[in-house]
Amino acid sequence: MFGVNQSLLRFWENEFDIIQPRKNRKGDRHFRPVDIKNLELIYDLLRRRKLTIEGAKDFLKKSSRAKEHFEMIQSLQSLKGFLLEIKAAL
Repeated sequence: MFGVNQSLLRFWENEFDIIQPRKNRKGDRHFRPVDIKNLELIYDLLRRRKLTIEGAKDFLKKSSRAKEHFEMIQSLQSLKGFLLEIKAAL
């Protein structure tokens, strides 16, 4: 989904408290929808905005509305994609 290694996801899980996937007895991780949204937020901060791990942690601590802001940006991007599809169809 993110195009990153499993080891990187495990590293992010250790570094960021907001990612808490459920684990079965075997140790397999089951990511809930909230975990996926948090991973998208972390991916955006680290890969697209090019923040460091510490910078991303500080951003999440300082900005209590970071998740809401990120979700709004994603919904606007999907709306933009939809409108561009409509424009191309005309």
